[in-house]
Amino acid sequence: MKHLLPFLLFLCIATSISFAFSADNIRATVVSRPNTQSVAKNYIQNRTPLLPMNFIKLPVGSVRPRGWLSEVLNRQKDGLNGHLSEISAWLDKKNNAWLGTGNDYGWEEVPYWLKGYGDMAYILGDEKMIDEAKTWIEAVFKSQRPDGYFGPWIEKNGKPDLWGNMIMLRCLQSYYEYSGDRRVIDLMTKYFKWQLNLPDDRFLKDYWENSRGGDNLLSVYWLYNITGDKFLLELAEKTHRNTANWQQRSSLPNWHNVNIAQCFREPASYYMLSKDSSSLIATYNDFRLIRNTFGQVPGGMFGADENARMGYIDPRQGTETCGFVEQMASDELLLMMTGDPFWAEHCENVAFNSFPASMMPDMKSLRYITSPNQSISDSKNHHPGIDNNGPFLAMNPFSSRCCQHNHGQGWPYYIEHLVMATSDNGIAAAIFGACTASAKVSDGKSVEIVEDSNYPFEESICFTINPSEKVSFPFYIRIPMWTENPTVSVNGKSIAVKLLPGKYLCLEREWKKGDRVVLEIPMKLTQSVWTVNQNSRSIHYGPLTFSLKIKENYKQVSSTETAIGDSKWQKNADAAKWPSYEIYPGSDWNYALVIDETQPLEKNFEVVKKKWPSNNYPFTVDDAPIEIKARGKKLLTWQIDQYGLTGELPIPENRKFASDAEDIMLIPMGAARLRISAFPVYEK
Repeated sequence: MKHLLPFLLFLCIATSISFAFSADNIRATVVSRPNTQSVAKNYIQNRTPLLPMNFIKLPVGSVRPRGWLSEVLNRQKDGLNGHLSEISAWLDKKNNAWLGTGNDYGWEEVPYWLKGYGDMAYILGDEKMIDEAKTWIEAVFKSQRPDGYFGPWIEKNGKPDLWGNMIMLRCLQSYYEYSGDRRVIDLMTKYFKWQLNLPDDRFLKDYWENSRGGDNLLSVYWLYNITGDKFLLELAEKTHRNTANWQQRSSLPNWHNVNIAQCFREPASYYMLSKDSSSLIATYNDFRLIRNTFGQVPGGMFGADENARMGYIDPRQGTETCGFVEQMASDELLLMMTGDPFWAEHCENVAFNSFPASMMPDMKSLRYITSPNQSISDSKNHHPGIDNNGPFLAMNPFSSRCCQHNHGQGWPYYIEHLVMATSDNGIAAAIFGACTASAKVSDGKSVEIVEDSNYPFEESICFTINPSEKVSFPFYIRIPMWTENPTVSVNGKSIAVKLLPGKYLCLEREWKKGDRVVLEIPMKLTQSVWTVNQNSRSIHYGPLTFSLKIKENYKQVSSTETAIGDSKWQKNADAAKWPSYEIYPGSDWNYALVIDETQPLEKNFEVVKKKWPSNNYPFTVDDAPIEIKARGKKLLTWQIDQYGLTGELPIPENRKFASDAEDIMLIPMGAARLRISAFPVYEK
């Protein structure tokens, strides 16, 4: 994080660092941020007095996945998120408050599910799924009252609870991007006028909505950028002052893991209106504050289980699946607001290393808590070792109703941010992944960008530019912070410009159909030392973090008998079609890495690249396309503890090793559903 603060006062200035012209008249410039001083002609940018966005998200459906991302999204479609409306009682169309057919299930579950399901439907262009999404959207339109309120009325302590509506607003915004349906604008305008008239002492007072008022703020901005209605700026101020204070120097309003992952961005969101740099700095401070103690672990997250507790900081503590997807969403939003490439790097860290292992490969069941060190995944109650009473470690389709419904946003939102527009009427690739994007550039010309790569499992990314006609525009590409000696070529010719990690390369030229830009980003072995957690180590290769390769033995168990207490199946749902699994280690897991500190890291580890999996899914033990050979010693004093969890990392005085070192293999952390990712070290 130490690299972040020097940028904070100049987030909206594109600082040129170096440039070069090639024989093909390509202007190559390395910049800290994209140019935000121009007027965006093709997409809606922040209106004054809001600060301009550094990147502008394309309408949903403009970016479609390729490669392994396509496989992941189709597995999600065929898995739990794609079929949850068939089995979850909260999505039962009978007696459903969101559909107006009854009074039940009127809180967060329906919009949580819909925001992932709907965006997935629009991206895939699946008409059956789109019709299902529209069933719920149409009901929202019908629910609006004459005074402007919409949706189920939930009252707590005499005050309306607006949290569920905040999520549904996101669903409506995506639907508007897809359809252009002006009813969305009318509904939101009337609803926000109702909010403005609601007295402050009745506005955002319940725990969840109070923590998460930043989501309401972003929806207010979204509508203001379309309509320009001045009352929305007044509502933005009202929303901020009634939201929990996320601008504290050394504390947080609460220590709930999802709240933190979702709400730490609120000060930066408000900064777009206030222009007070202290708000922007507060978001960076919140990010560091939680990680200084609870985030001394790999995978980009922090060990809060559900609520962070002092004394529970070992890498065996985990994160809710909701926390992963909300952190990714925050990273994507902060990337657009600030332009800081750090947020793109962090989003990839969570997406590649933490998120995939929270679900079964077929994406039909998920785990409530996933940890960097997790050598058992059963349905027992592990409290107080983790901050939850119940079977929160098993893979179950009903592993808590929040994550069950909310997990579906992760991959669609990631895909939507792979290619974005810029204020200077160009295109940017800040987050990487194979895709095809359709966009408008320059003065409205159409262009298709095809990104091909098995990134993050390979070091080359190819962009093919296909404009409808020759057109000049800037194309921004992030240079990852972890790479050394990156290079770029256009149509096979190297561009003689020094690419600086942690910056953007901006290529400007008259582009024609078939132009190819190839970015080579060499990966190297690195390590993290987690000093707070017994100087444990994590091994990285480029953006990937690696875990011990543990044989995973799967035991199918009853999805009804092992579900947590708040699970609710639809009456006619067939639970047998939605199996649950416990996962047990079929090989030893209690290894310390053997590292000779006098030698370079490359002398201690060997990267082995394997054949790309035929099923195009790289996140399993058997199909991971990269492994690392290492040496390890069993740490005999590191065992399963009294709570049935992976024991805390032993202190140096309590380490007894086996006499012989062994060859061990490491695989990408995202492919390991049982994992040791923060290792003790046996130093030669």
